[in-house]
Amino acid sequence: MFWSYPLAVLALGVGVFLVSLSGTRLVLHFLTERAIVDHPNARSSHAIPTPRGGGLAVVVVIAVVWSIVAMRWTAEGYGMVVACAAGVGLAALSWLDDLRGLPPWVRLLAQAAAIATVLVLAPAPHPYFGGVLPPVADVVVTAILWLWFTNLFNFMDGIDGLAGTETATIGIGVALCAGFAGVVGSLSVCGFTAAAAALGFLWWNWHPARVFLGDVGSVPLGFLLGWLLLTMASEGLWAAAFILPLYYLADATITLGRRAAKGEPVWRAHRDHFYQRAVQAGRSHASVAGLIAVTNVALIALAWASTRGWEWPAVIAACVVVGGLLVVLSRDAPLAARG
Repeated sequence: MFWSYPLAVLALGVGVFLVSLSGTRLVLHFLTERAIVDHPNARSSHAIPTPRGGGLAVVVVIAVVWSIVAMRWTAEGYGMVVACAAGVGLAALSWLDDLRGLPPWVRLLAQAAAIATVLVLAPAPHPYFGGVLPPVADVVVTAILWLWFTNLFNFMDGIDGLAGTETATIGIGVALCAGFAGVVGSLSVCGFTAAAAALGFLWWNWHPARVFLGDVGSVPLGFLLGWLLLTMASEGLWAAAFILPLYYLADATITLGRRAAKGEPVWRAHRDHFYQRAVQAGRSHASVAGLIAVTNVALIALAWASTRGWEWPAVIAACVVVGGLLVVLSRDAPLAARG
């Protein structure tokens, strides 16, 4: 679809960017007037009170656009509409969490219910793991991975510009890989429009951030991007689906694994992630997010290579690239990156 109607898709992307840009500005005004802000604390990476909840505009824009794409342009639209509806439901619950706080078990149960709803009502036409696992195990493992990805996306939203950068690069990667591979046409459009919406939000979230995503943004974004990646995997692009979010997967999994091994509550806020330690060592938010963005560009290239028949070499190279990034983030910041 992307390559069949390039001008139409580009125009759609520009429109999504502008709506996200202006919508986030309106949400920022709303949040500021009602003093819905994150106050700095011992675990935060910001220094002044900053409005949170800017993800309201991004999630609504993505859900509306994806639903329109599903209804007008694709035969596979039902599954996309179900995923969008579940994502909006998670956004509503996460908004309540931003306002008053909810117990971790309530959030986890709601996320599991949303995932189960999509997997039951709109299962993928092909196994997510290419038939390697028995059918029931294929669905169960998929649900667990999806639940983990939804949460890790929330965990990784800890410095200015990072979540928006990750959303944009994953979206661009999905658009390119799905488009060149010729799989479900709507995936490329969904990836492209998700990237456009994220870039509109980044205008307000780049360091120094004027607004944060909040749980209302990070939780449904993780859920919807997880749906995109899993759908790619079910279409045979398993390596690309693994490579594109690999930095997030590695940082969150290693960090939370370490905390669990030390007996620390993994659901509590902390500053142990590699990107957070880099900021504590003196790197600016912009330099850390920029370094991750450059790495993600390399991951996009490797994901594309995996669609050309180089799955395992691309996966191995991606692991090396992300491992190198984690080493760099673990070191003290150079003077040029401080400030």
